Amino acid sequence: MNRILWVTLFLMGMTSLHSQGNKIEFEEYDLDNGLHVILHQDNATPIVAVSVMYHVGSKNENPNRTGFAHFFEHLLFEGSENIERGEFFKYISDAGGTNNANTWYDRTYYYELLPSNQLELGLWLESERLLHAKVDQVGIETQREVVKEERRLRVDNPPYSLLKFLEQINSRLFTEHPYGWSVIGSMDHLDAAQEEDYVQFYNDFYTPNNAILSIAGDIDIEETKVLIEKYFGTIPVKNPNIYRPNIVEPPLAAGGLIDTTYGNIQIPAVINGYRIPAQGTKDYYAVNMLNTLISGGESSRLNKSLRDEQQLVLQVGSFPLELEDPGVALMFALPNMGIEVAAVQNAMDAEIEKVQNELISEREFQKLRNQVESSFVTRYSRIAGIAESLANYHMYFGDTNLINTELERFMAVTREDIQAAAKKYFNKNNRAILNYLPNPVNP
Repeated sequence: MNRILWVTLFLMGMTSLHSQGNKIEFEEYDLDNGLHVILHQDNATPIVAVSVMYHVGSKNENPNRTGFAHFFEHLLFEGSENIERGEFFKYISDAGGTNNANTWYDRTYYYELLPSNQLELGLWLESERLLHAKVDQVGIETQREVVKEERRLRVDNPPYSLLKFLEQINSRLFTEHPYGWSVIGSMDHLDAAQEEDYVQFYNDFYTPNNAILSIAGDIDIEETKVLIEKYFGTIPVKNPNIYRPNIVEPPLAAGGLIDTTYGNIQIPAVINGYRIPAQGTKDYYAVNMLNTLISGGESSRLNKSLRDEQQLVLQVGSFPLELEDPGVALMFALPNMGIEVAAVQNAMDAEIEKVQNELISEREFQKLRNQVESSFVTRYSRIAGIAESLANYHMYFGDTNLINTELERFMAVTREDIQAAAKKYFNKNNRAILNYLPNPVNP
């Protein structure tokens, strides 16, 4: 397929005719082996997204073998008994498609975006990944170096990486829960692991009863069901009892936690982490909207006050993590030259106190609601986004139809709910502060 045609099909596939207010229709069912299947038919463009979400992330790992979930995101592109090493990507590119994967604290996600006449190829590739991927020493050694380089590029070397900030703050907020270690994991743990450790992880978590097959795009539902049964129906259950951690993090000490770390940097950073409720809870929606209020866009409160009016910071932001268990909202700022971190911290606290002490105006509240609604429109404007959201809603909530109704939960949040969330979760007893400073100069 020539490059121009590939780009045209790719862009078409990233676009859906769905807009907010149009219900996203889908059909879902379980295979006998426990694989959950979700199908969304949209014949507007000749593109299909084939995806599999596994209910395994960094929080399912052995504390002495962190980084396995992310490592497998790489390893499972090495091939299988029927796919030669390095051939996985070639199959996709030759068919005029694209593919990718990502790992988070709670899940790992793989997808292919293909011309719709290549649906069967996508199903075959994903069934090979699930049934008998190559988990051997050659692939392990190859990907170990890839993951090390990724860590250097994304965490260790960048002076102000958000992943670095998150890793540092979570290790202080979560001393017992596995959210305390990073998704990318420990290189020492990966180096120490043996081939049998990797094989065990594959058998423990890459099993059909721990997976969701979500397909969206130009498909025929009944024909797709036949193909799914052909490629996935006979895959055996490897592990009927999936490990799910059930750890409740104890409260922080009164006053929260304040710490300092140093790096080879010129400009310091102020990093705050607030413990917040799990996604899907009533309070989570209020916390999410609170974060949009203070940090969502150029005209948000933190940007207007700290950056534009007071000129205290080069950059400031805050965002909540959507996690299965109670998690974190990360707030950070890079001070302007000559500005002390204490001044920035006080200014951030002042903005939070305003929300705690005063109801936001009706005008600002309506703007906030519009921002939330716009984010849903954007999320569901792509076939790939619909496939992933369908899988997310089933995995996290057990309610796939939330793809059509979750916006109502956001719209039910009141100004009073946002104020209450600021008081309950964004308070000084419920946070860790990390001052990231330049290395001291030796006299």
